[in-house]
Amino acid sequence: MLVPLALLALGALIASLAPRFLARADWPDREPVLALWVWQCVVAAVLLCCALAMALSAAAAWKAVRGNVFAPAPSGVVEAYALGGYGALAAPMAVVLACGAVWTAAMLTREVRGARARRRRRRADLLVRSPRLPGEEPGGERLVLLESDRPDAWLLRGGPAPQLVITTGALRRLDDSQLDALLAHEQGHVRARHDWLLHCSSALANGFPQVPVFAAFRDRVHHLVELAADDVASRRFGRLTTALALVELNEERGVFDPCAARTSQLPGRVDRLLAPAPRLTPAHRLRLTATAALVPFVPVLVAFVPGLRALG
Repeated sequence: MLVPLALLALGALIASLAPRFLARADWPDREPVLALWVWQCVVAAVLLCCALAMALSAAAAWKAVRGNVFAPAPSGVVEAYALGGYGALAAPMAVVLACGAVWTAAMLTREVRGARARRRRRRADLLVRSPRLPGEEPGGERLVLLESDRPDAWLLRGGPAPQLVITTGALRRLDDSQLDALLAHEQGHVRARHDWLLHCSSALANGFPQVPVFAAFRDRVHHLVELAADDVASRRFGRLTTALALVELNEERGVFDPCAARTSQLPGRVDRLLAPAPRLTPAHRLRLTATAALVPFVPVLVAFVPGLRALG
């Protein structure tokens, strides 16, 4: 029973230490894409610890599972794990971890279905507010203009192609370059598949609210994807243009008031664009990328230690 317990302890250690390390670091807002990669590796390592512990516990509890898990392994490797000595705790542990896996899949399915239902409602509402003209192909336009005094803009995913929906109020406030920056921001979300990151992080946080690492993952992902999209727009159209587009689009919502600024991310995003901190050196980014990539391999190494010793 030593290896599954060691894997669960390792998962708990990663889940407790990694968020603290990332919270104290000063580079995630300067390198949002790298920070997203590190967070994904951390969460993948935690989930991998649980999956490997489940597989070994199930192999110890049921011979049918053991035959599938250790099918290609020599007999000496199976004996090295001492599966017969796991006792009566193996089956309950395997069942609990399997239920966690099923619950995670169910929460992710619910999150994706909910997002699709919201998109369908927004598309139906868009058709009511902006009906198609005769001969107009559905979803063929990259830009849809709505009559409204309120400055607003959003990207409508799904359908043949994503569409940028913008109101006439926003069009009056944004010039051409700011509109292009807004479009580049939204396209940055689409190209990087940020919606899937948001779905996965929300599913884990909602499914396991008692696990702090998943709540931190959700909160940081929502923040970092916006910074990453800001960087995409600023590289193409400049930081000042992107910052002005954010201000013009959101100024009337009161998010820049002193009281609201405490809970809104927009003032910090604008400040970051206007006064950017220096990026990490390429060597530093490479080291962080490689280190993060190694984190999910630690649970695999722990799980294979008895087998490697037997083969050695």
